[in-house]
Amino acid sequence: MSRHYDAVLFDLLTALLDSWSLWNAVAGSEAAGRSWRAEYLRMTYGTGPYRPYEDMVRKAAERVGLPSGRADALAARYGELKPWPGVTGVLTKLRDAGLPLGVVTNCSEKLGRIAVGRVGVSFDVVVTAERAGFYKPDPRPYNLALEELGVAPERSLFVAGSPYDLHGTARVGLPAFWHDRMGVELEGAPTPIARHRDLTPLIAAVLG
Repeated sequence: MSRHYDAVLFDLLTALLDSWSLWNAVAGSEAAGRSWRAEYLRMTYGTGPYRPYEDMVRKAAERVGLPSGRADALAARYGELKPWPGVTGVLTKLRDAGLPLGVVTNCSEKLGRIAVGRVGVSFDVVVTAERAGFYKPDPRPYNLALEELGVAPERSLFVAGSPYDLHGTARVGLPAFWHDRMGVELEGAPTPIARHRDLTPLIAAVLG
């Protein structure tokens, strides 16, 4: 079987895990959870140099009118995160085909380890914003993962969970597959090589 790519990198908290449901549950409603999560995404992707992730989640809660303590409640429940349907099966097929797999996530080391453990598949490389010293879409987290895998950007594929990652991967020369589970707007981001609501098409995109 011919391969189109030599490694696959993933966003964690949107592309692989259903973090939306957890944020909504902690916030108290879907509307409040979406507002809080949107503010946190805006803040992290606009920050650049790493600032404590948990502090930013707390600040995002305050900005949308939620008690700051909800951030601690969210962190305490990270062990409840679940992969989107089909994710574990798709990643298992890639792993069984011998593909190196990695994660690049805007998260702290502590919460990143918990979240990675919820996917159900092992990864060769896990790069958090804390370890890289910068938040995506700064090129450094992506480049660190590529360096540790020993794979060139053009021979790797990044699976994005939101349009924010499309900006970062374009800057690195890293092709992107958008797992657009929630059907959000492209928001002027660079066009990915593929965009699907389900992760299953990733197998053909990678393995041919």
